Amino acid sequence: MKAFFALIFLSCTLLPAYAQVKSLVHKDEKRRYLVYTPASYESQPDKVFPIVFNFHGSGMTMAEQMLYTQMNRAADRHQFIVVYPLGVKHDWNVGFGMSYLDGTDDIGFTEALLAKLKQDYRVDGQRVYATGLSRGGFFALRIAAELPQLFAAVASVGAPMPEPVVRHHTKPGKVGVLLIHGTADQVVAYDGKPGGYLSAQDSYSYWVKRNELAAAAVSQRVIGGADVTLQEQGNGKQRVALLTVKDGGHTWPGADPFNVGLPIGKTTRDIDANEIIWQFFADHSR
Repeated sequence: MKAFFALIFLSCTLLPAYAQVKSLVHKDEKRRYLVYTPASYESQPDKVFPIVFNFHGSGMTMAEQMLYTQMNRAADRHQFIVVYPLGVKHDWNVGFGMSYLDGTDDIGFTEALLAKLKQDYRVDGQRVYATGLSRGGFFALRIAAELPQLFAAVASVGAPMPEPVVRHHTKPGKVGVLLIHGTADQVVAYDGKPGGYLSAQDSYSYWVKRNELAAAAVSQRVIGGADVTLQEQGNGKQRVALLTVKDGGHTWPGADPFNVGLPIGKTTRDIDANEIIWQFFADHSR
């Protein structure tokens, strides 16, 4: 997903008033990130806030992810902090195109960033979440596998379970997992890619097993419109859910359909991914 959003006309000088560009040095490399605090942050000085890490797709910037997903609006409505980290060379290490173990240390960066955010902001350490689009969604699933002691739930959009994560996933820990995927996605196939990533349905089954939810009743329902279905299982603490968008493309549901010619496909307007993701996160805490 190489820079297909026409957002060049929007620069960091136009970022929302409460968004700040920050940086930290991790393993001798300066890493940048954007932090958005909701309007209520300043007016409630005694309150600790949930935080959502929102990871961009390959080739995108942190500002493009913020402007495309528009998650800041949900942050204002529901009172949570959003951080948009920037990947090295605009990418995240999930074992594609680089060594899973010896490539960019994005997991270590995420741990260091969360520690820094807890120092600088009033973060509720029991309500830390991660989401992302495409490569950022793949990385959110790596976070679920490797940092279950820090993150309560993750949500991936257009990104099922990477096979390198499956091969290296040995750390115990239960994390809520929401998968959002369009059946007509031509960038990351809903039915998976042998040697690359599982299908959306197999990813759902993988996390049901990891969270020991196989015995839980399966709930299936239509939401938003006839083309959006939700399948989920849970135990009252963790849930695993698969939201399938019929004929949906490689897009963020509810977002403006930016498209500069690449086959990213249809963006459904039947649901708002930010609302779906937040409601899922709100049901999970460490």
